[in-house]
Amino acid sequence: MSAGFNKDLQFYKFCLYGFLKNQKFYEPFFLLFLLSKDISYLKVGILYGIKELVVNILEIPGGIIADSVGRKRTMIISLIFYCISFITFYFSESYTILVVAIALFGIGDVFRTGTHKAMIYDYLGTQGWDDMRVYYYGHTRSWSMVGSALSALMAGFIVLYGGSYDRIFLYSIVPYALNLILILSYPESLNRTLDPDSNNKITRMGQASRMLLSLLKQAKVLRLIYSSAIHTAYLRAVKDYIQLVMINLAMLLPFLIHLEEEQKGGIFIGVTYFLIFLASAYASRFSSLLASRSRRNMTRLTLFVSFLFGTFSGMAFTYEFWLASLLAFAAIYVMENIRKPLLTGAIANEVPKEILTSVISAQSLLRTVMTALLALIFGIVADHFGIGISLFAISSLLLLSGLAITVKKS
Repeated sequence: MSAGFNKDLQFYKFCLYGFLKNQKFYEPFFLLFLLSKDISYLKVGILYGIKELVVNILEIPGGIIADSVGRKRTMIISLIFYCISFITFYFSESYTILVVAIALFGIGDVFRTGTHKAMIYDYLGTQGWDDMRVYYYGHTRSWSMVGSALSALMAGFIVLYGGSYDRIFLYSIVPYALNLILILSYPESLNRTLDPDSNNKITRMGQASRMLLSLLKQAKVLRLIYSSAIHTAYLRAVKDYIQLVMINLAMLLPFLIHLEEEQKGGIFIGVTYFLIFLASAYASRFSSLLASRSRRNMTRLTLFVSFLFGTFSGMAFTYEFWLASLLAFAAIYVMENIRKPLLTGAIANEVPKEILTSVISAQSLLRTVMTALLALIFGIVADHFGIGISLFAISSLLLLSGLAITVKKS
């Protein structure tokens, strides 16, 4: 017995899922991969926007489908779409193919988002461990961050020895295929649906839709959804641009001078992301220690601090203080991983387990709208004024708007 729950076989399966899911070898180099295709920052922003638009359109239907036809089946569909998207990215020779690849990736996101979290919380409910949600999810999420850390390191070596960014998409298929096999091993009890005794899937979807609309009328639920969505959207919209800071730092290194720029950048970026994600893993576990404190105050404080770090990072980028910019940006990752377990646990406490996937999908819908808007604005401003100014402007705007809302509520 540990902290109120048993670390049984299913606990380790949940941890392994997160570890394999975050073997995203492509992630540390995704922006550099896109820029290697000779496209502008605006076109990069459009690609991000397309992905978020796909998620935007399908997010809530995807959550309702998961709650209606079964979460385990939905996860399998998601992993298949991810693998197809990786193959498409590898063979992309035009902007049109990139659009198709990122749309397929977005569909994978639709069927994954919230589904696995709902399976975890459902499992906790069946075991009588509902009061351990933050601690349990914080630990499983920490393994996701460990997976990200090792993935970044491995990706750096793939680029170092492979010499190109394209190949990392092929390697990414392997852990996602393994995850598909892992999901198949989950007990059938986790393939939860609404009204499991009914074979009428249309009836289930209608029931899920009505419950969701009722919950979204509650101010407390809406505040939690917004607080979680805005920070994740901000990080998702701007996170890849820090790769340019890493490249500039890599070029200043007095060693590895015999390597090509892409290879030298590859190993430096891999090691840097390894350290960032390792710190994020500890942050996820640390969040459980904050669960007993005022969740509202902690989430608000971490939100403002994160936007402050973003403002500083953008300013440092503008004046080419690369190390300061990188450290400030790394702090945003840490804040995200402190906030995520706290807010996910808070949402789970406010909604019925049967409809949890749909509610988390509604949160993801808001996040995707925000991400798409921020990504497009970021790309436009970056094309005209540079990355640093764009990051500074967006971070400052979000900080000031958040402060204005807080003052108004007071």
